[in-house]
Formats: sequence, structure tokens, C-alpha cells
Amino acid sequence: MAGLILKLAPHERVLINGAVIQNGERRSRFAIVTPNANILRLRDAIHPEEVKTPVRRVCYVAQLVLSGDADMAEMQPQLIRGIEQLSQVLTDHDSRAQLARASSAALAGDFYQALRALRALLPREERLFATMRQ
Repeated sequence: MAGLILKLAPHERVLINGAVIQNGERRSRFAIVTPNANILRLRDAIHPEEVKTPVRRVCYVAQLVLSGDADMAEMQPQLIRGIEQLSQVLTDHDSRAQLARASSAALAGDFYQALRALRALLPREERLFATMRQ
């Protein structure tokens, strides 16, 4: 992940390679230059009890690798399979583009970028479920 820029709000926490780091009183910005560092903003973390929808389930798989709770080699096929299943349901152009980004990143072993692309689908999934409930 060379060149990843993190911008943190005051007191925001981030998980980097298994270590929780909390920002100080001011906003800060720093670059992660170590390739393949596992990074997860804790404000973006999905908690196990929130994993109730298809997109959240696939996001959670990527998140487990980033948090160090699962092995990349074991989870990569599961992540790719989940993305393929989502692509059978989310067929609009924008969703397809995000799923293609997530798939490419997952195949490259870049779970941060895969999670980032998948998280972009969460609002769309929420809207779809809201329309189904009406």
C-alpha cells in the first residue's frame, strides 16, 4: 500500500498491522509507505452483530484480513466468491464498476482497496432493502 494517505480526525483510531493507534488533539495526515500494510479505520469497522446483509458479509471477510483475525490466503477465495455472488444481483453499471474494482484488488491481495470498493455499495444495498420493505 505504498503511498496511502491517512487523514485522521482528533482522537480517531486506526488499526495498522494489528496495533491500534489513536490520533491526538488535532487533525493529522500521514502516509503509509510500507507495502502490504494492513490498515483499518475503526470508525469504518463493521461489528459482527452488524453483518446481516450480503454486502456487509463480503466487506466483513476483507475486514477480518485487515484486522489480522484471518489469514489472507484462506480468505482470498472466499472474498472473490462473495464478490462474484454480489455481481449476480447488483447488475447496474455503477455497482458493476465497484465490484470490478473489488475483484481486481482481491485478486491482487489488496484487501484494503477491495474493502474500499465494497463499502461504496453499502448505501445502494440499504436503498434496495428499503424499497423492498415498502
